[in-house]
Amino acid sequence: MIADHRAISAFLDAKAAESGSARNTVLAYGRDLRDLSDWLSGRRLALADLTRELVEDYLAHCDAQGLSRATRARRLSSIRQFTRFALEEGWRDNDPAIRISGPGRSKRLPKTLDQAEIDALLASASMIGRTDADRARNLCLIELLYATGMRVSELVSLPAAACRGDPRVLLIRGKGDKERMVPLTPPARRALSDWLAIRDTAHKDSALGRLVAGKGARWLFPAPGAAGHMPRQTFGRLLNDMAVAAGVAPSRVTPHVIRHAFATHLLEGGADLRSIQTLLGHADLGTTEIYTHVLDDRMRDLVLTHHPLARKG
Repeated sequence: MIADHRAISAFLDAKAAESGSARNTVLAYGRDLRDLSDWLSGRRLALADLTRELVEDYLAHCDAQGLSRATRARRLSSIRQFTRFALEEGWRDNDPAIRISGPGRSKRLPKTLDQAEIDALLASASMIGRTDADRARNLCLIELLYATGMRVSELVSLPAAACRGDPRVLLIRGKGDKERMVPLTPPARRALSDWLAIRDTAHKDSALGRLVAGKGARWLFPAPGAAGHMPRQTFGRLLNDMAVAAGVAPSRVTPHVIRHAFATHLLEGGADLRSIQTLLGHADLGTTEIYTHVLDDRMRDLVLTHHPLARKG
């Protein structure tokens, strides 16, 4: 096999060229493989020398370092992707990682909020902000987040052009530039319409007007800074303020928790996992299956409520 750094670079270039390979995923592959290469180098070995036993020893080393099961599972996945690539490229005549079982991922349930807590957050949003424009923007942010289950990066970087005309659905560009359509609820549509009216008619000499006339012209939520749109950290601080105003512990409220609440509440309402997978933009149904506890609880309640034998005993 070619030298480690060249082999890793060739692998990463191939992954980057694949449709749907997100930049952060490619960077994670690179970090994982460089760590493996460094570990092998300490034993005067290279990636070309990988055997099943060496991969297992490396995973044991990762465990001894105190790395989480999720991190170890991801590193094994990176190794598997690389060794399969090396076999396909003819650098190796076998795949040493193909039969290695991983440590698995933690079965922790996602943190979420109940419907009353979400309602309190939505009610508090219109009270946060110094101006009417700030309050309208903040309400639009939280309404869109809960209505669509978007990732925070997708929310803050929404193009204004995608939101005009009172849309009933939004086209969202997610990881790996994959697009998905997500319906909007009536409250989200109203909040979006109200915010766009304020955004588009802002006086040219106002702070908002200057943002819209400058780098922020393209974005639904313009902000000063190189990107031109609101940073994720800024929205995180706003969400913290909303939580305080709503009487919900700020430590329990993050953009990702709102995304989990979106999925959980849909499942509680009868949606199926495949639909949730599509709405969340998950590439793999396995990622969505963390929500099956909701289905388990609902099925148990159905049996206890409606099965004729449940009323006996």
